[in-house]
Amino acid sequence: MTAQMTTLAADIAETDAAGIVAWAHREFGSGLVLTASFEDPVLVHLVATHAPGTPVVLLDTQYLFAETLWLVEKLQQRLKFPLEIVRPLDDVQPDDQWQFDVEGCCARRKVEPLNRVLQGRTGWITGIRRVDGPTRATTPPVQYDDVRQLTKINPLIAWSDEDVEAYIVANDLPRNPLVERGYPSIGCWPCTRPVAPGEDKRAGRWAGQNKTECGLHVTTKATANVTTTTSEGQS
Repeated sequence: MTAQMTTLAADIAETDAAGIVAWAHREFGSGLVLTASFEDPVLVHLVATHAPGTPVVLLDTQYLFAETLWLVEKLQQRLKFPLEIVRPLDDVQPDDQWQFDVEGCCARRKVEPLNRVLQGRTGWITGIRRVDGPTRATTPPVQYDDVRQLTKINPLIAWSDEDVEAYIVANDLPRNPLVERGYPSIGCWPCTRPVAPGEDKRAGRWAGQNKTECGLHVTTKATANVTTTTSEGQS
């Protein structure tokens, strides 16, 4: 079965994150990878539990918060998942590009490393959720990435913040300490600030810039090659 033809099984609801992860594991096997920001522990735990052996990739931009790296270590010690830390190319060194060219900075430190990670992969698990913001509000649980030529799986797409919190409590998972300090969306330290009450949860990312996405989830072609069907009839 080619990636273009892959559809989510009709008996799996879009709210069934564990079922979606297990389905992806069956469909893509060794071709499956998870990229995790470690903003929270939920998806890493789901993948380690329901898709054991799937590589968990951290894109090390050289500007990650210490709290994020702490959570990576805690989860890896507990869950024993295969962790891959992928860094920018050797000629990319810490500099001041984030101060005057955020698009170029993200391209060198996130997008290019991600493209290397996804080469040869057939399935890519992400942590996108619709409640993250308007640019993600209509994202389906499964879609085809035309640019990278693989199927993209979004198991948490229909989860609310309350669903995430309940899962963390039920599984006694460690949290990223920044969340309790007002960081509901966490990226690189130069371009992330706490959000004020009532603000969009991604308002702290690239504040003051005409930018809402780092480029990892933005493509230049339509991603409608895969029709996603769930037991709730959503496509």
